[in-house]
Amino acid sequence: MFGKKPQREAFEDLTTPEAVARGQKVYDRIVAGKCKDVHAELDAAHGRDRKGKRES
Repeated sequence: MFGKKPQREAFEDLTTPEAVARGQKVYDRIVAGKCKDVHAELDAAHGRDRKGKRES
């Protein structure tokens, strides 16, 4: 509304083959026990910035 994008358009489509491949790499690190911060690695893999967002 008023020139702002709806939230659903703010993120990329995570079902594309490229996005799935990036997510799979993070998942493989999780399973192997090499992933220290799941949220940070997924955000980095998908080009998201967590600054300003509430940590959960």
